[in-house]
Amino acid sequence: MMSAEDCILDLAIATVELYTRERRVPVFLKDEDFEKYNIKREDYEELKKLKAGCFVTLHNPELRGCIGTIEPVQDNLAEEIIQNALSACSRDPRFPLVQEEELDTLDYSVDVLGEPERVESLLDLNVERYGIIVSKGTRRGLLLPDLEGVDTVEKQLSIALRKANISPSEIYEVERFEVVRYEEGI
Repeated sequence: MMSAEDCILDLAIATVELYTRERRVPVFLKDEDFEKYNIKREDYEELKKLKAGCFVTLHNPELRGCIGTIEPVQDNLAEEIIQNALSACSRDPRFPLVQEEELDTLDYSVDVLGEPERVESLLDLNVERYGIIVSKGTRRGLLLPDLEGVDTVEKQLSIALRKANISPSEIYEVERFEVVRYEEGI
């Protein structure tokens, strides 16, 4: 466990609230932001030493936004969380922009992704433990593990293929990955 784990959710919450209320992206947190959102400066600095893909998910109680990165695209995990939280509240094409009056109703989760590994058999999958990535050429689809309503490998695979626009009859690759999930209120 990393020492900065308490900061992960707080950083996602701070990002959504600062952007929704002030249209400010907390790339550089102000002193009052650290205090208001209960973020320890040393934990934040620890996140800046790590790199990983992550997903930020918002619920109220239904899905309200979910955006993430399979692999890190930012310089560090803190920036990855900030950008994905910003995208989850303002750029998820399935939902309108989060409004200020919704903030008190939101529940947050952040999934920090482990390294993907290729799967040779569907017997190597477990919907509660592993997320999956399916790919064919440049098309890729990802589904996180342990999602409500996704209780079989076949269903998990079907959803990931649909997201990637890959037909089940095509030849495609499957990778699995584990996550560390940080959540509140769900």
